[in-house]
Formats: sequence, C-alpha cells, structure tokens
Amino acid sequence: QVQMMESGGGSVQVGGSLRLSCATSEYAISNYCLGWFRQVPPKAQEAVAALDSRGRTTYADSVKGRFTISKDKSANTFFLQMNNVTPEDAAIYHCAAVAIGVHDGRRCPNRGMEYWGKGTLVTISS
Repeated sequence: QVQMMESGGGSVQVGGSLRLSCATSEYAISNYCLGWFRQVPPKAQEAVAALDSRGRTTYADSVKGRFTISKDKSANTFFLQMNNVTPEDAAIYHCAAVAIGVHDGRRCPNRGMEYWGKGTLVTISS
C-alpha cells in the first residue's frame, strides 16, 4: 500500500507557472515509476509526464518543453513544474505510481499505474 498526496494546485494566468507536489513513500520515490495525469471530466484521463527509477523522463507531446517532472528523494516528494501554461492545461491533476523492475527495463511500463492521489485542481485565468 503506497500513499500519494498531491498539493500545489490553484489558479494561474495564461503564460504563468505553477509547481505541483506529490508526497509518497520512501521506497516508492526511489524504486517506482512516478507520474502525473490530468483529466477534465467527462473527457478521458491524459498521461502528462513520467519519471522512472533511473531518472529517465517521458512527456506528452502537448507539454514537452513546458513541463518538467522531477523528484526530491530526501523529502519523498516528486513534482510537476508547469511553465507557460495554456487554457488547455486546466484540469484535475493526479499523481500516481507503479512498481517497476528488471522485466520493465526499470522504465515506466504500459500496464498503468497502481497507486493514485486524490487530485488537485489547476485552473487557468486570462
């Protein structure tokens, strides 16, 4: 059982920046695939960014060059830095994690995330 807790959501102007945080376990921060997802109900959830246990990152095309996923192992926390936001970035953002191992190449897999936070709302203003 891995706990996930997002924070940092709020309102930001178009072109502005916001940093989301996700507190998780000591083991997960170092050994799991960590990621951020967003959703505007009733639309489907979108994978935004992921960080594997070796520090390799992947991003959705829609956020490449604007968002950065990172982690602070000492704080058991990982982040989504959102820069130059657009109206399309408004969503409920969830952090998530899944165990990975040698069979995954220690990369984030396609099988989906297992542990999820409850979400934090990001709104965009003009």
